[in-house]
Amino acid sequence: MPETESLERAIPHWRRLYENGGVRKTVLLVVLALVWEGYARALNKPLLFPTLTATVAALVSSLRTIRADGQQEIGELPRAIAYTLKLLLEGYVLGIAFAALLTALASVSKIGADLLEVLTSMFNPLPSIALLPLALIWFGLGDGSVIFVLVHAVLWSVALNTHAGFRALSPTLRMVGQNYGLSAVGFITRILIPGAFPGILTGLKVGWAFAWRTLIAAELVFGASSGSGGIGWYILEHKNQLLIPQVFAGLLTVILFGLFVEHVIFRTIEERTVRRWGMQL
Repeated sequence: MPETESLERAIPHWRRLYENGGVRKTVLLVVLALVWEGYARALNKPLLFPTLTATVAALVSSLRTIRADGQQEIGELPRAIAYTLKLLLEGYVLGIAFAALLTALASVSKIGADLLEVLTSMFNPLPSIALLPLALIWFGLGDGSVIFVLVHAVLWSVALNTHAGFRALSPTLRMVGQNYGLSAVGFITRILIPGAFPGILTGLKVGWAFAWRTLIAAELVFGASSGSGGIGWYILEHKNQLLIPQVFAGLLTVILFGLFVEHVIFRTIEERTVRRWGMQL
């Protein structure tokens, strides 16, 4: 114990801060914010590149609106965020469900594995947004078309990474499950999924990123077509009105939500699963 305490005292305080990933990333974000603010002030062209302070002010003002009677109500941006998240969750969950079905077929038969390989070779390189005209023809203007392209964005990355995780599972783990006499359901839930979870989690991350980018791009098109939508329509509408700080506020919202999902939601899942199980450092 005395040696450990002396060793901890010997480590400089700045070194402890440097070894903390959260502190490093926070410093990087602060530096990027300062660069943004400094460059925008030096450029001095708000219609091209507003300052960070103007963007934050526009974001805050968009959270609430004041009606003619003086009462406050939920602003335009929160409504756009709620609409976007609703579509995102619907498409994401459906994509995961179809990916689970394809992966299950690929795991139990060679025909299923060949089918997954052929389908992913055909459709995975195809950008989801390129299917938007076809979705318009099939489903018309509305949520169905957006959900269709979201399912395409999520499906292939999740299915590929999950199937790769199953194939990479150690034969020793498979034999352990067989020796314990686990049922098919028990083998899947106690051996197969935990053992392949690093690959599954990677697929979920990639699928989320593809879905988020596809949704914002699709909303830009659907907003221009139907006059309503989520964050993408919010950005496009304010661009047309030359309210550039609001445009950047919408973009900042996309960035902040992406950071939250990656560093809070997925990091929490990772800490409670693969890191806790000792499968990743």
